[in-house]
Amino acid sequence: MSGMASDHNNSSQEEYIPHYLQKEDPFASKLSREADIVAGFYLTIIGILSTLGNGYVIFMSSKRKKKLRPAEIMTVNLAVCDLGISVVGKPFSIISFFSHRWMFGWIGCRWYGWAGFFFGCGSLITMTAVSLDRYLKICHLSYGTWLKRHHAFICLAIIWAYATFWATVPFAGVGSYAPEPFGTSCTLDWWLAQASVAGQAFVLSILFFCLLFPTAVIVFSYVKIILKVKSSTKEVAHYDTRIQNSHILEMKLTKVAMLICAGFLLAWIPYAVVSVWSAFGRPDSVPIQFSVVPTLLAKSAAMYNPIIYQVIDCKFACCRAGGLKAKSSLKKSRTYTISAHRDSTAMDETQLE
Repeated sequence: MSGMASDHNNSSQEEYIPHYLQKEDPFASKLSREADIVAGFYLTIIGILSTLGNGYVIFMSSKRKKKLRPAEIMTVNLAVCDLGISVVGKPFSIISFFSHRWMFGWIGCRWYGWAGFFFGCGSLITMTAVSLDRYLKICHLSYGTWLKRHHAFICLAIIWAYATFWATVPFAGVGSYAPEPFGTSCTLDWWLAQASVAGQAFVLSILFFCLLFPTAVIVFSYVKIILKVKSSTKEVAHYDTRIQNSHILEMKLTKVAMLICAGFLLAWIPYAVVSVWSAFGRPDSVPIQFSVVPTLLAKSAAMYNPIIYQVIDCKFACCRAGGLKAKSSLKKSRTYTISAHRDSTAMDETQLE
């Protein structure tokens, strides 16, 4: 009896054949040629804007690299991840969309999948580190003032090692990278979960350590910050204008980080939902035409951050011009930063507490 049950389970697993192992060409586009051309133009625009924007962030930061604060270093790392997605990944998909098929074979598919996952995971873990920095800075001032530049570089090493580990795990035989159902892009092989228990364990591990856990940390950090701000608003009103302006600036800097995280998650959550459904839902139940939309939305995430930096930086310039004219230490607006702490900020925030 147990042998028959085992044979039945094995046969039920073998019944499902993922799209890339079926008889038809897995790299042929399943979309219309017109849809591929539209997607190609869309990714071209996104790629150009994100490359220019993030490249400019890195260039401006390199001019004052020895003066970068810890959270500014995290911001530069985020720009590096976004630039990596744009430069390393997008040309592959752009060429393939215009060619109406994936042009780089299985080797190119696995490289593209690895690069996309590596830089995407690096971006999310960097934003997790930024949210923790904001949390410590606002809610635990003694820890916030303790963080120095060398701690930021240690954090960078951990971020890159973390992203490298999870992006490389599929090459160890635990998982894999595979073409998307629409044929002109590649991603993690979410469909392994339909075939075996080991595949389900792989997909669940990726979801927890590379999406759910970092997202939970980000949400926790900003919820605690919001509660802290609400509880301290009346207290701050009793201090002089200089300390009030310092507090307002710190809150605006925190809003930058919140907007960055929100933009990233809004871009990636639809793709994550579709991927989870592909992994654990009814096989091939996601329409091919529908699956391409979350993929294109996720690929646009690298473009948002420079726009957020620019808009908020303009607001900071106005804020400084209006309320901080008397402070000689603010010689120039610091471009593209989520930190911008002055030398006296730690003392001021200790007084606030």
